[in-house]
Amino acid sequence: MLVFATYLAPCLKPLYQLVTDTVGEELGRPTRLVDGTSLDQLRQGEVGFAFLCGLPYVRLRREDPSLVDAIAAPVVSEVRYGGRPIYFSDVIVPRDSPAKAWGDLRGASWAYNEPDSHSGYLVTLSRLAETAERATYFSRWDPTGFHERSIEMVARGEVGASAIDSHVLELALRNRPANRDRIRVIDVLGPSTIQPLVATRAVSESLKRDVAEIVVALGDRPEHRERLQRSLVDGFVTVDDGSYADIRRMLAAAEAARLC
Repeated sequence: MLVFATYLAPCLKPLYQLVTDTVGEELGRPTRLVDGTSLDQLRQGEVGFAFLCGLPYVRLRREDPSLVDAIAAPVVSEVRYGGRPIYFSDVIVPRDSPAKAWGDLRGASWAYNEPDSHSGYLVTLSRLAETAERATYFSRWDPTGFHERSIEMVARGEVGASAIDSHVLELALRNRPANRDRIRVIDVLGPSTIQPLVATRAVSESLKRDVAEIVVALGDRPEHRERLQRSLVDGFVTVDDGSYADIRRMLAAAEAARLC
């Protein structure tokens, strides 16, 4: 059994299921997609491939370069992405918030999905480091577990603001259209290189290459293009470790500022 794991937002799971199923069909072997519960699953080779946030990816590579390899990443539809494997962190506030820009958020409460998230956490620390601010810029930091939960809390006015993965935000608003009238985007952080599909050291180099080729070719078939578009994705492109230099720079800046 070839096991794929997702450590990302639940609304992206149909995309990752498509990848998992297609790899199994093309290779003629059973595959399964599971929800990742711990990065130890990657360290110990319990899964062969994983959909992983860029922040834990660069941390795992720093720990041991042999643990994971970035092999492919999605290209999100819409002009703002420019056909590149990037995404943004859209800073949202409640519709009736007086805030109109980042500088208006001093003293606000801040929701973030988890400390292992680039789009919801590290990119925020990077902005604070750039502006020579401390974590006390926000009155409190509320961990929510998932971007979708952060969106709901902002929409209900339970927190003052949050940074949301732009791809996830659009999918979440499609699923809950009423929230479009309850939030506003007041700033954009990024762009950043989007989350990779990684291969762990549990798989061979030949299997890694085969899976990468299958995934990058997903958008070539009409039946796949339709399912990709449901997740607002045009297809996947090849990436490698160097593609995540931007996230390494942001992590180094946040660490130098003693924000993490």
